[in-house]
Amino acid sequence: MAQARGAHALVVDDDIRLRELLQRYLVENGFRVSSARDAEDARRQLAGLRFDLVVLDVMMPGEDGLSLARWIRATGTTPILMLTAMGEASDRIGGFESGVDDYLTKPFEPRELVLRLEAILRRAGEAAPGERVRFGDCVFDIQRGELRRDGRPVRLTSAEAALLKVFARNPGGTISREELLRGSEEGNPRTVDVQITRLRRKIEADPRAPRHLQTVWGQGYVLWSE
Repeated sequence: MAQARGAHALVVDDDIRLRELLQRYLVENGFRVSSARDAEDARRQLAGLRFDLVVLDVMMPGEDGLSLARWIRATGTTPILMLTAMGEASDRIGGFESGVDDYLTKPFEPRELVLRLEAILRRAGEAAPGERVRFGDCVFDIQRGELRRDGRPVRLTSAEAALLKVFARNPGGTISREELLRGSEEGNPRTVDVQITRLRRKIEADPRAPRHLQTVWGQGYVLWSE
């Protein structure tokens, strides 16, 4: 129970009944819980909040859980437990290859789910890795707000670090100026463009032809990570 106390879990499942049951049971066992109805909803929440772990269904309309797991793993180290009705060895292997930390087949005992989540949190606490995103010759530590290029520290203003955190939590996702404004210290959408220009000077080989922090015309910006 000590491992679960206060840990924030994101439950991603298109079955509203199961989401509600999981949320109620996990809260009763010391977790804070948010829920998402599909991968798109989960991406939006993961871009704006920090979670201690993700409980993820495989079969969902639109993007499936395996694809979402790969995206989560590409963006950082948030632990993932996958829930699925598919229990064949090949299904489990596919889940682990996508980067999940554990795998539980439906139907399952809620107590076993809690025990597995507590074990995941124990392992994560022992490893305690920093959550980092790599793009080109740059590595950004999301928790610390620290950027290194070729191993050397790059000075960021607080506004630049805040914007880069938003991008780093959603690599490959287009983010509008309005969304970036909510994650920045600036009060004017046009100032976001100025901050983007400054960031490009610090992370791009050629800021006039950016490879990593790109403009999506009419929509916003996107950060492409490795």
